[in-house]
Amino acid sequence: MNRTSTARIRRVALAAAAGAVLAATVTACGSADGGGSAASGDSAASAKATAEASSGASPDSSDSGKAAGSSSNGGSAGKDQASSSGAGSASGGGKKGYGQACGADDLKFSARSETQAGGYIQLSARAKPGVTCTLPGELPSISFGSNGIEAGNAEQSVGPAIKLSGATTAYAGINPKTTKADGGVEFTFLIAAIGASDPNPASVPTGSVTVDKPIVTNWHTAPADAVPGDGTDR
Repeated sequence: MNRTSTARIRRVALAAAAGAVLAATVTACGSADGGGSAASGDSAASAKATAEASSGASPDSSDSGKAAGSSSNGGSAGKDQASSSGAGSASGGGKKGYGQACGADDLKFSARSETQAGGYIQLSARAKPGVTCTLPGELPSISFGSNGIEAGNAEQSVGPAIKLSGATTAYAGINPKTTKADGGVEFTFLIAAIGASDPNPASVPTGSVTVDKPIVTNWHTAPADAVPGDGTDR
């Protein structure tokens, strides 16, 4: 083989080797680039998943969190409203004030027989525990029996209003029989009301008494002021 042919063969071999090296380099670069892109994508996805996991956030869980917050606020408002409503029921349903008139169901009544002035019934009234109220300055509504034998006024004018609370006691005197003739109706209790429109009158035991044209005094704070006459001065 001459020198020219040898040189040509060497150039061809070098060119082939260079082509092989270039192809290998391109392939290696392509693989490296592709692997880098995949790795980069995997890293980003992993970072996103890690962030979501650590924060507990997702579109659904975020909405759920908002809904739970609304429910919690509503519950708090409900408690506040119930508390306010309860406080209103508690303050509105308690004691009666002095400016409010007593009803018979606000009072404890008792009756006893007295011998003064020919005999009469002393009726006393005291506010029940926890109650404060005012007896109006007017004639007590007193009657006997189912037929409603009502007592007339033993006094010419009404007295002042009386504030009742605690041990404060009001007294009224009842003469059950103002007629001189024999006869009358026997009763063992009377019906006491605070005014004719009192919806809850009280039944008060008196013992056996004869009733005929009864009369009653106004309310007084002193028992001595609640002694009725015989009815002749009416």
